[in-house]
Amino acid sequence: MLQTPSGGAGQGTAAADSGLMSIGTVLNVLRDEFPEVTISKIRFLESEGLIEPQRTPSGYRKFSAGDVERLVHVLRMQRDHYLPLKVIREHLDAMERGEAVALPVVGRQRDGETLQDPWEAPTAARIGKSELLAAAEIGEQELAEWESYGLIAPLPDGAYDAEAVTVAALVVELGRFGIEPRHLRAMKAAADREAGLVDQVVAPLKRHRNPQTRAHAEARTKELAGLTVKLHAALVQTALGVRLP
Repeated sequence: MLQTPSGGAGQGTAAADSGLMSIGTVLNVLRDEFPEVTISKIRFLESEGLIEPQRTPSGYRKFSAGDVERLVHVLRMQRDHYLPLKVIREHLDAMERGEAVALPVVGRQRDGETLQDPWEAPTAARIGKSELLAAAEIGEQELAEWESYGLIAPLPDGAYDAEAVTVAALVVELGRFGIEPRHLRAMKAAADREAGLVDQVVAPLKRHRNPQTRAHAEARTKELAGLTVKLHAALVQTALGVRLP
C-alpha cells in the first residue's frame, strides 16, 4: 500500500532534518526512470492533488519517501497506461484506503466492451486552459502571445497537451534572461523541421497493416526523438563552447 506523509507544513525545521527531500532532490531521484520530468511537472501534479508535500515555515516543499513513491506511481501510469490524472488520483486514493482495485483500462469502446489496442497510440494526457495558466503562473494575454508565435497550440477541442506546461515554464525561465517569446520562433521552426524528419522516417511503418509493425513505429519514433534532442543539445553546447552538467 502506498504511504502518505504524516503531519503537515507546520512541522517546522525539525521536519526538514527528518529525511525529507527538497524538490530538486526529488527531481534527481526521478530522472533515471523519467528523464523528461521537470520541477514544473511536479508542481503541476501537486496542484492537481496527486501529491501533498509538506512545507517549511518559509514555504519550501519537503517530500517524504511516500510522496516520491506516489509520484513514481503517477508518472508510470501516465507513461505506460495514458490514464487521465483524475482516474490516477481516484485509483491511488482507493489503494491507500486498502481497497483491492484493478488498474483502470483506457481503450476503444465497442458495444459496451473495452478493447485494448496497444499498438495504437492513445490520447496523450491533457489539461484545460485554466490548469495551464495556473501551472505556468501566466495570464491569458501571455498565453495568447505565445500561441501567436506557435510556441503553444491548443488541441481541436480547446484543451492542451500536458507538455505545454513544460514549454510554458521554459519560456518563462528564458524570459528572465531577456529572451522574449518572439525570439523563440526560430527554435520552434527548428523543432518542427526535426519532427518532420523523424516522421518521414517512421511514416511507412505507421501506415503498415501489421499492428506489430505499427507498434514498432511508435518505439522508433521515441528513439529517434531522443536522439534528435541529444544531438540538438550537443550542437548548441558546441556552438557556445560550453558543457552542461
